[in-house]
Amino acid sequence: MVSEVKVIAGRGLPLQGNDIDTDRIIPARFLRCVTFDGLGQHAFEDDRAQLQNQHPFDLPQYRGAEILVVNANFGCGSSREHAPQAIAKWGIKALIGESFAEIFFGNCVALGIPCVTANPADVQRLQTHLAANPSASITLNLETMQVECENTTISVQMGDGARQMFVGGTWDACGQLVAQAEQIRAVAGQLPYISWTRSA
Repeated sequence: MVSEVKVIAGRGLPLQGNDIDTDRIIPARFLRCVTFDGLGQHAFEDDRAQLQNQHPFDLPQYRGAEILVVNANFGCGSSREHAPQAIAKWGIKALIGESFAEIFFGNCVALGIPCVTANPADVQRLQTHLAANPSASITLNLETMQVECENTTISVQMGDGARQMFVGGTWDACGQLVAQAEQIRAVAGQLPYISWTRSA
């Protein structure tokens, strides 16, 4: 299936700090949008303003990075789907961290963004390496559950249910519906309480 997510490779971006909540990821004033388009430019807006363009999302050496490396309890706070949407719209395709808030993790799964965990020492070692070597490439393999960064390999974890959804492509609920459109029509046509009309 085209929705399978098995390997993500790209440059990494270290974002240090525990308990980074969804209001910091995307401030509440940006939740009024009709679509998620444009949210990426506002990711960590207030943190970035406070750090006066020294936030990792503003540093030119991390522009185009695709894998975000974070610490403990990332994505805590409110359940806003806008938080992982903003991260995705910025260009992030996977996250490696010490731990993730449960609802944030679930929202990431629904968007096809794997969030894997590693022990704190490995995460911090990876962050330190990326800070010193911003052009370093990272490869996250969801089949072997390993992360490779230059000469370093670390083991990562993810619940088996979520991992199977990525590897098998079943995380994409809309994609599954579209792929099974004819079977859905056939079943709907047999139900006496559904009037199924085909659009032109």
